[in-house]
Amino acid sequence: MTHDPGEYPRQSRLSVAIIMDGSGRWAMARGLPRAEGHRAGRAAVGRTVLAALECGIRMLTLFTFSTDNWGRPEDEVAEMMRTFEGFFRVDAPALVARGVNVTVIGRRNRLPISLRQAIEKIEAANLVRGLLHVRFAIDYSGRDAILDAARRFRQIGDDSAESFARLFTEMDQSGEPVPDVDLLIRTGGEQRLSNCPLWEIAYAELYFTPCLWPDFGPAELDAALQEFYTRHRRFGRLPAMV
Repeated sequence: MTHDPGEYPRQSRLSVAIIMDGSGRWAMARGLPRAEGHRAGRAAVGRTVLAALECGIRMLTLFTFSTDNWGRPEDEVAEMMRTFEGFFRVDAPALVARGVNVTVIGRRNRLPISLRQAIEKIEAANLVRGLLHVRFAIDYSGRDAILDAARRFRQIGDDSAESFARLFTEMDQSGEPVPDVDLLIRTGGEQRLSNCPLWEIAYAELYFTPCLWPDFGPAELDAALQEFYTRHRRFGRLPAMV
């Protein structure tokens, strides 16, 4: 079962997450500084968000910068921060104008002040009811997010899974309910989760592609969605008898 781009079942309103990997390797394969790969990755973000909007995806989570990425060389980290700021100041406003709401999850106190200001400005510009919610996970750790929620959980006196899940909504700047991820895509050929949003991917379908992130776009997203719609999601239960 396949679908043409833009003809997916919009009633499903999927939540999709992408681990954006391979920008540095993309640059090195071309004899370029790794920073060039991150700049090329910025362009991939824009075209992928627009493709997600056309497909009727409900939420797109982009795993952008892990807490572990601080261990990279300082000059590379600094260039990544400048690239992020450029995106939020220049690219993101055009996406908001198209009906995309942009938020950032993760720690902010270690980010440059100018980047934090750019994030806050674009979040303030979000529509009340956007067509697509894009979350950028920056200085993010799936383990830390669960640990933070657990600390708050002890104080509320409600031991339900639903109550615990609501704590993740409170950590999201949009305040919207955070749906479980339906499809997790990792680019770059690696097959691991790398401390991405772990709570939300409990029942996600996993899709790994050798495509390096700067080369990712509508065709690659379409291929992942086509594969997704061939999967039989049982959620631990037996399939219905026909």
